[in-house]
Formats: sequence, structure tokens, C-alpha cells
Amino acid sequence: MNQGTKYAAYLLFGVAFIVFVAHLDVLLINIMEARNFITAREMIVEGNWLLTTINGEPRYQKPPLPTWLTAFSALIFGLKSIAALRLPAAIMGLFTVMISYALALKFTRNKAYALWSGLILTTSFYMVFAGRNGQWDIFTHSFMMGGIFCLYQLFAHPKSRWTYALLAGIFFGASFMSKGPVSLYALFLPLVLAKAIVSGLRNLKANVGPLSLVLLVGLVTALWWHAYINIVDPENLKAITEKETTNWTNYNVKPFYYYWSFFIQSGLWTIPAVLSLAYPYLKKRVFHGKAYALSFWWTACAVVLLSLVPEKKPRYLLPVLIPLAFNIGFLVLYALKQFKTMSPWLRIPLQIHFGVLGLVGLAFPAGAWLILGASLSPYMIWFVLTAIGLALSATLILYGLIKQQIQWSFRGSIAMIVVIVLFGLPLAPAISQNPEFKPLRLLAEWERKNQIKVYEFGGFTPEMVWDFGKPIPGLIINDKFIQPKDSVFGVLVSQDNLVQFKRQFKEDQLELVDRFDMNPQGPGQRTHRPRLWRDFFIVHTVNKKSQK
Repeated sequence: MNQGTKYAAYLLFGVAFIVFVAHLDVLLINIMEARNFITAREMIVEGNWLLTTINGEPRYQKPPLPTWLTAFSALIFGLKSIAALRLPAAIMGLFTVMISYALALKFTRNKAYALWSGLILTTSFYMVFAGRNGQWDIFTHSFMMGGIFCLYQLFAHPKSRWTYALLAGIFFGASFMSKGPVSLYALFLPLVLAKAIVSGLRNLKANVGPLSLVLLVGLVTALWWHAYINIVDPENLKAITEKETTNWTNYNVKPFYYYWSFFIQSGLWTIPAVLSLAYPYLKKRVFHGKAYALSFWWTACAVVLLSLVPEKKPRYLLPVLIPLAFNIGFLVLYALKQFKTMSPWLRIPLQIHFGVLGLVGLAFPAGAWLILGASLSPYMIWFVLTAIGLALSATLILYGLIKQQIQWSFRGSIAMIVVIVLFGLPLAPAISQNPEFKPLRLLAEWERKNQIKVYEFGGFTPEMVWDFGKPIPGLIINDKFIQPKDSVFGVLVSQDNLVQFKRQFKEDQLELVDRFDMNPQGPGQRTHRPRLWRDFFIVHTVNKKSQK
């Protein structure tokens, strides 16, 4: 992979396509996805395209653009297709990688660098996760990268600056319509600060007109839906906004230094990521010092700005992985050219990194069989393909290490991620073994068959509502109990609400029918959580209660 790599963009697209699109339907739907998918389903079934809902209740916490895209995909390929629901996020992952490649190429005019930085971004742990899950994060940052690219083009090509201004405004607005100002703060603002540090902000006065158009189009695109909700349903919007604002300062609050281990989110590239941050040493040794300085300060500013926000979660580090991939790309090219002569404090950690990675790949068959054993039997073909693929990748990594031809070690690392996604993901069901697993869709069938309405008592679990296939009415709304009109009805009760439920219906006849458990792991396992199971009761009312 040298500077003249002719098919770099095609190679990167092929790797990214496998990483983001292969086996999209294998993993179970997680809580964040379920919320998005429920809202998409209620758009399609109930027609709630603008006044968005979740389980029948208003949901204005996040703008609806990702959910619209998810709903459109479901309309085309079917609501029951998990792959279809995740496809828009996968496309956004692909777009992020390819626009990052284009931006890296603009910064350096070096195809090898653009390719390696793109491959590193594609195979970074949380980028893989975000691009394969129907969540909001990948949408907002993907659109923002599109806006950043168009803004770069605006300054680089004066003759087309009005066209790029219009496109940049649309992309910025789409980013806001995906998750509010998150990416503007976590991805764009750090880049502006980094640019100011490295070379200053130039040509602003000469482009006041186009930049004003960017702002105008961005604001219109970003705020029209919020303005509509504020007119049509101001009370619910106000209540939801106040709750969300409180969460930013009281929910998941972590110390300032919580994100200082941000490089771990790059997964496979953790050690190279740390080494790439050796700014004083590398700035005079990499092939493009100015571009390296920009990626370094872009990464640093993003981490600092995110650290200032009280609410912190690992997934909020996704925007950091983009400039960090650019940063690692410079280290890769430096290592490819100078590995034999580079400083031992850089070379030895890389040798340890690739040595451990190669040994892990070779040890996979024995380790997987020791841990999972007979659970692998139904998936033996995938297990064998994974074992062979990892062995070949590990051999490539170790060959490059032994021969000090480090390009083979980097190539083997990329191949290892591709093997894991292409052949390893279908092994996921072997890990998820819950002998008491019982999905809520079975209860939906029971409800249709017996014509007995099912309610939820004081709890809401998105994964279970999604599996049920339609909204489950709650019996407690705004801390008030709502008495069903039916004389016989079913109620799902969580562990936390069981005592209150029995107290509320103490005068009625309660019949415990079944337990619906949607945990991937069985009872007694560390990851088995009460949040994902419900006891199902049939209530036979003795005395009709009035609403309390």
C-alpha cells in the first residue's frame, strides 16, 4: 500500500462494507436500538412521523432524522428485518469512513495515508459497534463529517463556494436533526480550535457571504421540527426538555478525567493510538507535520471539551475516534518506512502489540472450545472458518514481526477484524445461552388468541416492548394508577414493582401465569438482569375500583 495505490478507495470501501454490513441481523437488539426501532414502528403503524412516540407516549428527547431513515428502510425491506432496521446506521458508517478518507486525502495528498487512516477508523472498536447498531451517534457524526468536508471545499474552491455552502448547511442541519448540537460541540468545534492553534483561521472575511448561507441553511434545517413541536405540543416538549437538561448535570455524572483513557475505545489500535500521541517526538518525523499537528490537536480538543460535560458515557467518545484515526495513520506510515531504525520506545511497544495479537489469533480455537465447548456444535462451520481465518491473519502478523516487514503485521490486523466480522459474528448465539429464554412476542400471540388485554405495571423496557410488537399500555402514568375497564386483564410486573402491584390489587384475584425472560444469559449469570424479565399475571377484578 504505497502512495500510488490506485484502488485505495475501492479497497477501503470493500473492507468497510464487510465490517458494517455483514451479518447485521445476528446480534440481539440492545436498549438504545429498541427505542429507535419502536419509534420507527409507531411512525409506520400509527402515522406518528412528526409527533414522534415511544410505546404510545411522546418522544421528543432526540430529533427524528435517524428514526425516519430507519422507518424508510423498514418500509422497503420489512419491519421484521433486523438487518433492514440497522442498514441506515451501516450506510452512515460507510459514509463516515469514505468522507474521512476524502478529507485525509485533501489534507495530505497521500493515498497511502488516507487509506491507512480510513482502515484504522473502520476497524476501531467503537466505530465498528456504532456502524452496526441502529443508534443516533453514527448519524450525527457522519453528517457532521459531510459538513466539514464541504466546508473545506468551500475554502479550497472559491468558484464553487456557494454550492459547497449550501451542502455544508444541509449536512450541519442534518447532524443537528440526528442528535441536537452534540456533534457540533464534540467534532466540529474541536476542529475549529485545532485549526486556530495550528495555522489560525484565515479567509473568513472573504467568505462571509457563503458562511452566512451555511449558517442560515443549517439553522432552518436544524430547527424546523423543534419549532413545529413547540407550536403543536408545547407542554410535553417543555417537560421532556427539562428532564433532559437535568440529566446532563445529574445523570451518569463522572469526574473530569473519566475520558483520559479514550484511546481504549479504538480497541485493536489501543497501543498504536497511545504511541501516536507522542506529539513532541513525531511532529518532526512524520511525512506531513502540519496535518499531523491538526489531527493531534483535533483529538486533544475533542477529549477536553467532552470532559467538561458532567454526563459521560463511553459511547460519547465516538467523535474522538475520527481524528484519532487520522493521528494513528501518521504513526503507521512512519513505522512502515522507519520501523527498523525508529526509537526503541516506539518500536518495542509495537512489537509487543503485534506479538500479543498474533498469539491471541493462534490461540482462538483452543480458547473458544475450552470456554464454549458443546455450545459451538450447531455453529461448527463458522467456528472452523473463524479459526482458519484468525490463524492465517495471526501468521501474517507474526511473519511481519519476525521479518521486520511491519506492513504485513498491519495488514494482518485489518484481516483479523474482517475475519471476526465475516465468520466470527455468527458464533454469537453460542455465547448467549439462556435455557429459560422466553420472548414477549409469545405473549402477544397469547393476547390475540385469548382476547385478553395486556398491560404493564409501572415499568418500561424497550427491548421487551419492541419484541411484543406494539405499545403496551401502562397502568401507572405520571405516578397515578389507571384502572382498566376490563374485568379480566393481563399485567406484566417487574421485580421492583411486584410488592406495589400486589398491594394495588389486593382485593382482586391474581393468577401468576408465566415468566417472560429475554436475558441472553441464564439466571445466576452475572449479566442476567431483572430489567429483562417480567412475571405475567391475569387479574380477575372482584370490585371495580375508581381511578385514583
